[in-house]
Amino acid sequence: MRIALISTYELGHQPLHVAAPAARLLMEGHEVRCCDLAVEPLPSDLAGWAEAAAISVPMHTAMRLGVEVAVGLRLSRPDLPIAFYGLYAAVGADRTLAGLADRLIAGEYVDDLAAWPAGTGSGLTVEIGLHESVVPARNLLPPLDGYARLSIDGEERVAAYVEASRGCRHRCRHCPVPSVYDGRFRIVDRESLLADISQLVAMGARHVTFGDPDFLNGPAHSQHVVDELHASFPGLTFDITAKVEHLLAHRDVLPGMVDKGLVFVVSAFESTNGRILGLLDKGHTASDMSEVVDLVRCAGAEVRPSWLPYTPWTTPADVADIFEFLQRHRLFGATDPVQLSIRLLVPDGSLLLGLPEMQPHLGPYDHRSLTHTWSAADPMVDALQAEAARLAEEGAGGHPPADTLAEMWSQAAAAALRPSPPVLEAGPAGPHLTEPWFCCAEPTISQLQLVGRG
Repeated sequence: MRIALISTYELGHQPLHVAAPAARLLMEGHEVRCCDLAVEPLPSDLAGWAEAAAISVPMHTAMRLGVEVAVGLRLSRPDLPIAFYGLYAAVGADRTLAGLADRLIAGEYVDDLAAWPAGTGSGLTVEIGLHESVVPARNLLPPLDGYARLSIDGEERVAAYVEASRGCRHRCRHCPVPSVYDGRFRIVDRESLLADISQLVAMGARHVTFGDPDFLNGPAHSQHVVDELHASFPGLTFDITAKVEHLLAHRDVLPGMVDKGLVFVVSAFESTNGRILGLLDKGHTASDMSEVVDLVRCAGAEVRPSWLPYTPWTTPADVADIFEFLQRHRLFGATDPVQLSIRLLVPDGSLLLGLPEMQPHLGPYDHRSLTHTWSAADPMVDALQAEAARLAEEGAGGHPPADTLAEMWSQAAAAALRPSPPVLEAGPAGPHLTEPWFCCAEPTISQLQLVGRG
């Protein structure tokens, strides 16, 4: 069977979530074509060539864009079987299954996606069982040098993206992972993982992003991965994502990881407001965040925090406090402006829907944006977020990040009735990837144009 696998967005990385199922489908004897709309247009002959199409949706942005792609496919080929697969496949099922998709597969999708062309299964499946790992078919994708790079020490290095595990041990209420994995995680066997990294290095990769929701969910597994990675490729650098509480609990492993190539850590700080952190069930405090910044720096790496500034409980003072935290800890250089514009998403299945404190703020479900709408207790917060989002998208077009952040800070300070902030000195950016956008951000106009719906 001829199957088209389509990716719309994987944070600027070559899409693992197309390469992995492509390998499995090839093993099953299918013909496979892969397309990444983040870097290339949809081939004009693809819809006519395909006997089935599957769209990868590992995050909110990808799902929003993927829906638009499916609309276009339905218009050109009403009879074409279409599947959505990945973490967000179950989101908005009433819309996608109502005419856009025949099959939705969330979680551990590879086996069910491989069975789908044979007519096995229909509707929505959420699968988190154990499955055999495959070595992704990277050769079917555009070259690595067309994707995000690591910027470090005045140079840019070709970067690759892998996952050593999927799912998460934790159930943070705002995160989409618990609604699928429910506090469980699945490791990728080291043999197939190292084989994938080996082929990526052969393709030119000099840096690897471990995109696990939390690289330290299984610290022993992670340590073995790092040891084997360094033994095989001693010059390769890498970055990880880890919770604040895991970085504190496993602080002893950080110096060794830095010695073996770790250059920065992404950690979801989210807010400096203790009540908001509690409502999100983050498991850390603002003082813990300060400790992690010092801890990682002492180990020889840098922290790149991610933020969720805008929630129903946020006040203008909370937003201003985040900027002041960044100033105190010299983190402006490690912060992409989009991070200071993120508005809480409440998709289908979100744990927040069961939170009593959420109920007074909820509005109707927005089928286009695939999220339950909400309003902040303070209307000024909604206006502040809309302006921050505008500034972030405008700045992504080439403005210096420090200028965008300075304008955001000035507006937050004014809304909080605080004095004008000092002149922002961003300082050195430190090691970072060249892709500035974020998985929980709304698609930009340019992203929508790339999928033909802008």
